[in-house]
Amino acid sequence: MTKRITSLIQKSAIVTLRLALLSTLITAVPLFAGDSASDHSGRDHSPAKLVQLVREATRQFIDVNAATAAGYGPFLGCVTGPDHGAMGVHYVNGALLNGELEASHPQALIYEPLEGGRMRLVGVEFIVDQATWLANHNNTPPSLEGQVLQFVDAPNRFNIPAFFELHVWAWRDNPQGAFVDWNNHVTCEQ
Repeated sequence: MTKRITSLIQKSAIVTLRLALLSTLITAVPLFAGDSASDHSGRDHSPAKLVQLVREATRQFIDVNAATAAGYGPFLGCVTGPDHGAMGVHYVNGALLNGELEASHPQALIYEPLEGGRMRLVGVEFIVDQATWLANHNNTPPSLEGQVLQFVDAPNRFNIPAFFELHVWAWRDNPQGAFVDWNNHVTCEQ
């Protein structure tokens, strides 16, 4: 019984900590009204802006053969969600895993497998190593066009060091949002 109470107290403490962190993030990040917003630099940081930048930069990779010719290669097969949706097949460019972020150079292109072995470009993923990024950016978490990247701790299912990542569903609508990891409109069924 004592172990159960201790476990409940620990779970409650974790939930409280998560809520406190969420509250801190919400109050620390300015909330923007409408489809467009800018910081003091005058740059547009709306979700639509980042999606458009990614579309423009990756249009050349609609054909998966162009992606492989540019140094992207499949990594781990088609990724499906734990309870819903999928991501697809990540084509990663190792040369871009250099600790830098540019909207025009995603580290991974994401393709949905189709019938007959064809592949459809559905989105991208930006990936930076946590230790490298924080060391080179004064311990400031990464963001791209106003979108803060998510932290993935180690150990993780990829057996790689801790990293930051951001999915951008630029070529396939995601009903849950343009930057949510899992997309209910993507499948690995083919």
